[in-house]
This record gives sequence, C-alpha cells and structure tokens, in this order.
Amino acid sequence: MARLIDQFQRLPGIGPRTAQRLALHLLNQPEDQVQQFADALLAARSQVGQCQSCFHLSADPLCEICSKPERNNGLICVVADSRDLLALERTREFKGRYHVLGGLISPMDGIGPELLHIKPLIERIAKDGITEVILALTPSVEGDTTSLYLARLIKPFCPVSRIAYGLPMGSELEYADEVTLSRALEGRRPMD
Repeated sequence: MARLIDQFQRLPGIGPRTAQRLALHLLNQPEDQVQQFADALLAARSQVGQCQSCFHLSADPLCEICSKPERNNGLICVVADSRDLLALERTREFKGRYHVLGGLISPMDGIGPELLHIKPLIERIAKDGITEVILALTPSVEGDTTSLYLARLIKPFCPVSRIAYGLPMGSELEYADEVTLSRALEGRRPMD
C-alpha cells in the first residue's frame, strides 16, 4: 500500500492524504475495475503522442482541432502546454488554430528556446499565411520572457497580440474559469 500511495503522490497536486484516499479507494474496487483503470493508463501512455502540426496531445497524426477544416487557419494561439489549450477550448471563444510550445523559457531550470517548439512555430507562420498570432502564456516571469522572445521573432511575419491580464500574476491558465479566459482573449492587445 505504501508503494501505491507513493506513486499517487508523484502526480501533480496530490498530497499525502489525497494519495492515501485514492489508494484506499482503488483497493476497495472490484479487481476488474482496477484492471480497466490500469489498462486505460497503459493504453493512453502507449497511444497518445503529439500532433504533427501543433504539438497538442493526439492519438492520430493530426489532433482533433487541426483536423477541423472550419477552424480559422490564419489565426494561431500559442500556449505553453496542452492543459492551457484545453482551458481555452472550454471557453468556446477561440476559433483558430493552436501551437503548443511544450513549456516556457526558464534559464533557472535550464530550459532555453531550443528546447521548445519555437522553430516549428516560426516555420508555420512563414509558410501558412498567418494573419495574427495570439500569445496565451501564463502571466509570470517565464511567461513574460517567452512572450517577449516570441514577439520579436514573429513581428516580421504578422501582428502579435497577447491575451489581456484578466488573470492574476503567477496563476495557471488551466485553473482559470471560462469567463475570465473569454475576457482575457477578447481583451488581447498587440505586443510593443
């Protein structure tokens, strides 16, 4: 049981008491339900990769969003990771395409621009006739650094804007409610 609790504690946002509750819950389930849970974890791990276009999580070469022809091909919203993309999609406000960077520039953590999906973003912008890029990065030191870096690279190709600061500094996009995210998208402004 201690090993199971330890494994749950490795998940983000799971403390010791929640890990213990989850472990006890699983141990009280019928074996077939526990097996289904284990099978689902293993299947997701082996079958889910990255979209070839936007780097969002996908079991297919193109994710569900990139596969939809009705999305606005000229508009790209740049996010740090798939959690942020999913949070923005919940608002049902954004009708364009996305690009998932895979993180934020953070020299303190050894994450430089070369470790992120920046080069494919610039290539997309250059060849796909993009009319605007919206930077939807977490308002933090790392998010601001990444936004400024990207704005410099993107400006020669098309206008760049950033979502409004309807979010508290240091907060994560995935935890924001739909109304706050919708207003942040509507209130975006060009990067200087």
